[in-house]
Amino acid sequence: MGLFERYLSLWIGLAIVVGVVLGGVFPDLASWIASLEVARINVPIAVLIWGMIVPMMLAVDFSAIGGIRQQPRGLLVTVAVNWLIKPLTMTALAWLFIRGVFAAWIPEAMGQEYVAGMILLGVAPCTAMVFVWSRLSDGDPNYTLVQVAVNDLIMVFAFAPIAALLLGVSDVLVPWDTMITAVGLFVVVPLATGWLMRVLFKSPGRIARLEAQLKPLAITALIATVLLLFMVQALSILSNPQAIVLIAIPLILQTYLIFWLTAQWMRLWGQPRTVAAPGAMIGASNFFELAVAVAISLFGLNSGAALATVVGVLVEVPVMLSLVAIANRNQRLFPA
Repeated sequence: MGLFERYLSLWIGLAIVVGVVLGGVFPDLASWIASLEVARINVPIAVLIWGMIVPMMLAVDFSAIGGIRQQPRGLLVTVAVNWLIKPLTMTALAWLFIRGVFAAWIPEAMGQEYVAGMILLGVAPCTAMVFVWSRLSDGDPNYTLVQVAVNDLIMVFAFAPIAALLLGVSDVLVPWDTMITAVGLFVVVPLATGWLMRVLFKSPGRIARLEAQLKPLAITALIATVLLLFMVQALSILSNPQAIVLIAIPLILQTYLIFWLTAQWMRLWGQPRTVAAPGAMIGASNFFELAVAVAISLFGLNSGAALATVVGVLVEVPVMLSLVAIANRNQRLFPA
């Protein structure tokens, strides 16, 4: 990781502070930004999220899916954890803490939106940053690529139904037209764009150079998105600052829980650490860019759901770096 990526949480923290200050000083400007919507999609945020997601999708090579036969059991663990276990554990933890343990400090209506944002995080397995976590933990790069490619294909068809089901169980009304539009805009279109760019550029070297050139754009777009989100959220945050801590606690617990479950399952099935480590990483981390986009589309830019997904961005990097350290040092959990 470069210096900027390594301290990503610091830059995000600074963006949060600047966003809250700007939103508190210029509330009319924040309201105007929130009003720039087309079909419930906030245009400035949509542009920034495309700036985040499209460079990431460029890294996905769908021809790698043919490598499934090389590590079928490890991939089965990854798919089962990401799509059958992780959404349920995130929903359970959101209910337990937001609607239970912390209910006295969170208004019921706002708590419902926090739960919705956390569910969207739980249904979106990591797509891009897992390449970083895999490299830092000496994971098999080919296996990591297969994981990401398979997850992205599943996401096209499974994200909307699973998210809608869990949101409905949580008493959150889901407008299906908006959900389908958001998935199309922020999953299908970026995937297709990344695939088309790979076809046009062909040469792996040219693709790698393009990825390197676009990486600053992705990180800049991420920080700008966080700044705008907290600018719009400023007044509600200033009136209830402990909300960020209350949301972060179950999100952090979820990350460690999924990491541990995946690692134990990989060990039980005798998977080498080069497969088990990236498998645990992709389950533990989230495709927070998608979760942020869908939360804004469904609930609005200044909603509690949008805030919950952005808190996921804030805790992701330091927590995942701690898991990389565990993967590199715990020989019992990740045997060679």
